[in-house]
Amino acid sequence: MLNKVPEVTVIFWIIKIMSTTVGETGADYLAVHVGLGTTLTGLLMAGLFAVALVVQLSMNRYVPWIYWLTVVLVSVVGTQITDFLSDKLEVSLYISTAAFAVVLAATFATWYAVERTLSIHTIVTTRRELFYWAAILFTFALGTAAGDLATEALGLGFNVGVLAFVALIAAVAGAYALGVDAVLTFWVAYILTRPLGASLGDLLSQSREYGGLGLGTIYTSLAFLTVIIALVAWLSFAGERASQTQAFPSN
Repeated sequence: MLNKVPEVTVIFWIIKIMSTTVGETGADYLAVHVGLGTTLTGLLMAGLFAVALVVQLSMNRYVPWIYWLTVVLVSVVGTQITDFLSDKLEVSLYISTAAFAVVLAATFATWYAVERTLSIHTIVTTRRELFYWAAILFTFALGTAAGDLATEALGLGFNVGVLAFVALIAAVAGAYALGVDAVLTFWVAYILTRPLGASLGDLLSQSREYGGLGLGTIYTSLAFLTVIIALVAWLSFAGERASQTQAFPSN
C-alpha cells in the first residue's frame, strides 16, 4: 500500500479550510433550510461518510476525489456531533470542547503507543489509516466546539473569530518555520483550520443582523464546493500526468 494521504501543500490547506466551511454551511442548510433537523442530517451524513470511508479504505494509494469526498463528509459528521450535543442535549460548549480535547488526545496517545508515529507520511497500513480517520473525525468535532465556544459563548463574533484563528494558525506556521516538530505543528494547524473554516462559513452565510454577510448557506456551500471540485480535478489530472511520466520517462 502506498501512502494514502496527500502531500501537505498550499492547495491541501485551501481545500481543507473550504471543506470545513462546506461542513458548517452544508450541515446548517440540510438541518434548518431543508428541514431535516440535526438528528436526521447527522444520520444521513454518517451513512454517506461510512460508504465513502469504505471506498477510501479499499484503495491502495491516494486517490484525490475519494479522499477529499471523505474529508468533506467527515467535516459534516463532526459538525453534527457537536451540534447534537449542544442543541439537542444542551451540553455546554465548555464541556464539549474539553471532552473532545480529551478524546482526541486519547486517540493520539493510542495511535502512538501502537504505531510509534503520528506522521501522515506513513499512512501505509489499514490500521494506521483507521487511526488517522478517527483523529480527523475528532479534530472536526473539537474544532466545531472550540469555534462555537469562541464566536458564540465568548462573544467574539464571526469577524473577530476569523481573525483570531488566522492569527493562531500564523503563529503555528511561525513555530514550524523556527523548527518546532512538524508532526505537532501539522495537527495543531489541522485542528485550528476547523474553527477558522466554520467562522468563515458563518461570516459569509449568516444574515447581517447576526453579524454575517447574508450570502446564505446554499450559495456559500455551492461556491466553495465548486472551488473544491475544481482543485481536486486539477490534482487528479496532475497526478495522472505524473504517473504517466514515471511510467514512460523520456529518453
